Amino acid sequence: MRSGGRDRTVRLWDVETSRELRKIVNHTQNIRWIVFSPDGKTLASGSWDKTIRLWDVQTGKTLRLLEGHTEPVTSVAFSPDGQILASGSGDNTVGLWDVKTGAALPPLVGHKRLVTTVAFSPDGKTLASGSGIGTICLWDMPTGKRINMITEHQSWVSTVAFSSDGFLLVSGSRDGTARAWDVHSGAPLLTLKHKDQVKCVAFSPDGKTIASGDQGKTVRLWNALSGELLRTLKGHRRELYSVAFSPDGETLASGMVIAP
Repeated sequence: MRSGGRDRTVRLWDVETSRELRKIVNHTQNIRWIVFSPDGKTLASGSWDKTIRLWDVQTGKTLRLLEGHTEPVTSVAFSPDGQILASGSGDNTVGLWDVKTGAALPPLVGHKRLVTTVAFSPDGKTLASGSGIGTICLWDMPTGKRINMITEHQSWVSTVAFSSDGFLLVSGSRDGTARAWDVHSGAPLLTLKHKDQVKCVAFSPDGKTIASGDQGKTVRLWNALSGELLRTLKGHRRELYSVAFSPDGETLASGMVIAP
């Protein structure tokens, strides 16, 4: 498991023992987002210092320093094959990078405000990006063209995630809702209401359940077809920052903000 935060460090943890395995320090400002590559060998971190760093998980050494954004980096995501890294930024663009060489690829341009979150579809052919004014863009990766813009959210989109078959997208927003969408048409399918800002979302591997976490320290589990609330999970002391299902779908992990 990995964590990053306002102390400018990336930390790797043993999930079973909760023991810290490695502490990595190199960013000059707060770390906003961290993610493992699909093969688990590389870690990417995006920071308020406007850079992205690629790290060797085993050694903790910096493999690449990716520079080009002119405003803080808000999110990063690997393509399913691990060859491309996407990054959202306050400069209103989605950056694209060749992971092997570190070369900057043509960015995705079309958002009118900062890009807050990015995610690849399971087949890597579509990328979703959310913005600070509530819009979500869907991009065709082979061409770099925008294929849809979703405008239903009333505020900042905090997070987006695809279902395992790539047909559905779920998004969470500061407007207090998580929403499910048809990826092909962009049509709204479900509106899942929270009492607080929704900070994180995830589909279960079988696509039948949506997990959403909020600023009110609560995780909710929903039926992904009907929108029925299945369960409410409480116990966090601070707002939720991330949720993730285990590969078999039997376990849900959730993370909270612990920095002051």
